[in-house]
Amino acid sequence: MPYTYEYPRPAVTVDVVIFTIRAGELALLMIRRGGAPFKGHWALPGGFVEENESLERAAARELQEETGIVQTSLVQLGAFGDPGRDPRGHTVSVAFYAFIAAPARPVAADDAADAQWVSLSTIARARVAFDHARIIALAVQRLRDQIGAESPGAIPSLGRIDLVPPRFTLSELQHVHEAVLGRQIDKRNFRARLVTQGLVEPVASAQRTGRHRPAQLYRWTQKSGLAPALPPAPPAPTRERARASRKRAKKR
Repeated sequence: MPYTYEYPRPAVTVDVVIFTIRAGELALLMIRRGGAPFKGHWALPGGFVEENESLERAAARELQEETGIVQTSLVQLGAFGDPGRDPRGHTVSVAFYAFIAAPARPVAADDAADAQWVSLSTIARARVAFDHARIIALAVQRLRDQIGAESPGAIPSLGRIDLVPPRFTLSELQHVHEAVLGRQIDKRNFRARLVTQGLVEPVASAQRTGRHRPAQLYRWTQKSGLAPALPPAPPAPTRERARASRKRAKKR
């Protein structure tokens, strides 16, 4: 006989906070709910976890189903389960977040009536469904904490958060920091700390051209913790391989 609990079980959902930079501002991926409750309100992409489905898989699935955005690298933010947060019944939501440096255009589907990148300043003035305003506020604070005020020394703690493309200018990186923090930072100190701490390195003969003079492109170093993983080293030659190599050398 299957084991059963005698206690009621709350429903489990996932919500996803996806950040990017739009027109120089921090923006979030939001949907307009197509049905009750909170029909017509802005909300985070998300939904119910299916049976035998992991939280991470559910978050990625709901994100793609409602917005068409594929993002498998998600960081867990926290759990939200205050009674009354969902008028349909007691629901516990596990929230995730991520930052997309080069976002795609969202396409609303499933039970989302619309899907758009919306600036944080706009969301702050809007009516948001459920307790999503609280989730967004915590995600913004977590992102700001990870960036770490004006100190690029905190950048390695970003882990899987990709603030910029693999190759970037220092101006682009600074603009992202300023958009996330909501204020300007000192250009000279910002660049000096990045370089002196060995977190970035110039890409040889790589520059970004535009209306202004070409700008040097950089990439993260292995020390930063944000660079792509190095390919595995080739296996050490065995005795047989070394012996065969010497024989070929003698024949030459």
